[in-house]
Amino acid sequence: MSLLKVAILEDSKPLLKDLKQNLDASGLVEVVIWATDTDEFFSKIQHQAPEALILDIDISGDSMSGIDVANKLELPVLFVSGKTKDFYFGIEELNLNSEKIVDHISKPITQEKLNKILPKFIKQIRLSQKSQFAYLNFSDSRRNKIPLSDIVFLESDKKFGAATNNKRVYFTNRSPETLIDFSFVKMEDKGLSKNQFITIHKSFRVNASHILRYTNDHK
Repeated sequence: MSLLKVAILEDSKPLLKDLKQNLDASGLVEVVIWATDTDEFFSKIQHQAPEALILDIDISGDSMSGIDVANKLELPVLFVSGKTKDFYFGIEELNLNSEKIVDHISKPITQEKLNKILPKFIKQIRLSQKSQFAYLNFSDSRRNKIPLSDIVFLESDKKFGAATNNKRVYFTNRSPETLIDFSFVKMEDKGLSKNQFITIHKSFRVNASHILRYTNDHK
């Protein structure tokens, strides 16, 4: 499989150089764009087609933040920042309101950190590119091909057989079904990305595309 094409935005030239070198050394991505401000970044992105973004959040002296850039481009994004806590709610809101992959890593960025997060980040992107369907086993049928857009949420509840690892799945266009021996831990194996089916409670996974409103108290 070809390397994931990424675009980097980092306002510090020394940190940009180090980050690009570490990404190149990982052998997992191809850096096609790198810039220290949003004007340069958007100028370059007109001539390239990155598959994902690696963005600093707080861009010194710039009118836009990394979160603004991510909202504008709507591509999978890995935020790298020393101020992740200051922008936590902005990252979380972007994650909930976007169907794209959103992740973050705190500075300082080391080769060891990148080697741990990049394979997971890339796997999530490749899974989302690969299929828009899930293959689910119901109580009365197996390997049902279901469009992800039809699934609203999944529920774990004792009355539906939590003791046997069964779950309940709710749809936009049909009656709920019981999922047989379905584990939230391994749901990506069925085609359900953890970035699209968000954990709002240990018993629920909700399709981000069907969230109508988000508040900071997670309601």
